[in-house]
Amino acid sequence: MSTIDQSRLLQMRSSILSQNQALQRAAGRGAATGGIEGSGETPDFGSAISAALQQVNAQQGRASDLSEAYERGDTHDIVSVMIERQKASLGFETTLQVRNKLLSAYRDIMNMPV
Repeated sequence: MSTIDQSRLLQMRSSILSQNQALQRAAGRGAATGGIEGSGETPDFGSAISAALQQVNAQQGRASDLSEAYERGDTHDIVSVMIERQKASLGFETTLQVRNKLLSAYRDIMNMPV
């Protein structure tokens, strides 16, 4: 077995941190705030899920409103109606898949031996 060189390990850590900052800048978060951790906010999974569900609900409401407007004859733009309906459908399917993954993870955790 080889021993771990501490200076090499610190160099790798520094490289990973600089790459992470570059990725955050590319994603539009900015390195000055350090993302969520540096902004003083604590990450809250419940509020993130709640916000995502509200966005999906709002998208479904917009799609429903456009569909009703088309059925009443208020608009003749079937393309925008279909695009909004597809966005709503995609959001709903994504929500279902996330729910399924969360339930699967919960079951896996509950079935772990103690």
